[in-house]
Amino acid sequence: MGPVLAGVLQLLALIAALALAHKPLGTYMAKVYTSDKHLRVEKWIYKGIGADPDTEMRWPAYVRGVLAFSAAGVLFLYLLQRLQGHLPGSLGFAAIDPDQAFNTAASFVSNTNWQSYYGEQAMGHVVQTAGLAVQNFVSAAVGIAVAVALVRGFVRTCTGDLGNFWSDLVRGVVRLLVPIAVVGALVLVACGVIQNFSGIHEVGQFMGGTQEWNGGAVASQEVIKELGTNGGGYFNANSSHPFENPTPFTNLFEIFLILLIPVSITRTFGIMVGSVRQGYAILATMGTIWVGFVALMMWTEFSHHGPAFEAAGGATEGKEVRFGIGASSIFAVSTTLTSTGAVDSFHSSFTGLGGGITLLGMMLGEIAPGGVGSGLYGMLILAIIAVFIAGLMVGRTPEYLGKKIGSREIKLAACYILITPALVLVFTSFAMALPTPANSMTNSGAHGFSEILYAYTSGSNNNGSAFAGLNADTQWFNTTIGLAMLLGRFLPMVFVLALAGSLAEQKPVPVTAGTLRTDKPLYTGLLVGTILIITGLTYFPALALGPLAEGLA
Repeated sequence: MGPVLAGVLQLLALIAALALAHKPLGTYMAKVYTSDKHLRVEKWIYKGIGADPDTEMRWPAYVRGVLAFSAAGVLFLYLLQRLQGHLPGSLGFAAIDPDQAFNTAASFVSNTNWQSYYGEQAMGHVVQTAGLAVQNFVSAAVGIAVAVALVRGFVRTCTGDLGNFWSDLVRGVVRLLVPIAVVGALVLVACGVIQNFSGIHEVGQFMGGTQEWNGGAVASQEVIKELGTNGGGYFNANSSHPFENPTPFTNLFEIFLILLIPVSITRTFGIMVGSVRQGYAILATMGTIWVGFVALMMWTEFSHHGPAFEAAGGATEGKEVRFGIGASSIFAVSTTLTSTGAVDSFHSSFTGLGGGITLLGMMLGEIAPGGVGSGLYGMLILAIIAVFIAGLMVGRTPEYLGKKIGSREIKLAACYILITPALVLVFTSFAMALPTPANSMTNSGAHGFSEILYAYTSGSNNNGSAFAGLNADTQWFNTTIGLAMLLGRFLPMVFVLALAGSLAEQKPVPVTAGTLRTDKPLYTGLLVGTILIITGLTYFPALALGPLAEGLA
């Protein structure tokens, strides 16, 4: 079997598995977030945190809940890292430096999981499990909660109530993420991923010296890293490390976990708004972009010209032999079109155009299918923009799901669209203009610029993957990328919840002959075009200076 055919077959198997899981999981999630009953363990949690899960919240209260909970998470994780040297199970590692502790705390709380450190050489068992792994669960649950609140904004009428943040948060963890993570961790352990609390071991000679490895609760952290579209690896090599991802099957299973909730939540959306066809329209948009990007990535990596590429059967540099080009391409596209950021190959070693595809995937806003929760609400914002454009074309007030899209709604949607590109381009321009940050680049020219652009694109879009080749463990990058991650995560959430509140206050608009059908293929095509045009107009100059210049050279 040739490598191209193997890659295509893996792609088809992945699509089939997602299709089988889409309906049952999507329906289950709809029941989770519409139920008025609380499990006993949930009641204990509510009592412990002093929250009333039945109290409805308007959007300002919902925002305060999101920000207060996340701020507490940043503070707790920061202190846990700074006190690591005094904690049991630290494996002898010292406290994390202040700038890196801030960067890591901001990273994991914002669901980014950008890492400027070697996990196996810096973090002990307590920080990894009680700090990083816990944030993998709760940061994912926060994203789903915000998405559900926006869906309620479309569903509810003449009220500003969006549900209860604490109830949505707890249910996301207890009823959704933990059960799937338990099953997924057992699968990974059975397939060879390690799960222990062992210390540091010498495993033999390596380049004239001894080689040391430490164990850890890797399988349990690996599964939520992918399921929650987090991406932070236990080891520096991330999902290319055999302790995290030992076989082609685990590689495909991890891609499945990455896409599972973002794909299935489109059905949850359809059920909650009373039209499954609306969910299919959103899913079709996501799927069209994802399949197109995978096909383009495979083409660039298999067909690049040159004697070395032709002899190797493609661009094999930076890719694990046990996975190959096809699986590495699917993984790279899936992690950069979601907010995962995990890698099983080094994106810096992809061809110039291949690296550009990973960059473009993040620049789309990570909406195809996007992160858990964040992919859905990002796509719904763009759906509103597409409806507004269609309304301008035909000269009537735009409507979406029975709600008018007026000046207030379009301003909030525009703010959401603009905040991330502003962060990426402003921080990149400062890093390139100042003398010190440029010293961190391993490469010069277009590739070096791509390293900087990728870092801020990854941080601001809450992806977390690295292009490699950039020394990001400096005070400048730790601080500025940390700020980009926090602003890129929580400012958009404020606009999303404000939009949800505005929609929930409206009366429903009756469907007429002039209403744009948003559950038809024509609208799906309009939405895909809107996404690509907005991203292209925003980022094309920056892409032209980096990956396009390198790929066309």
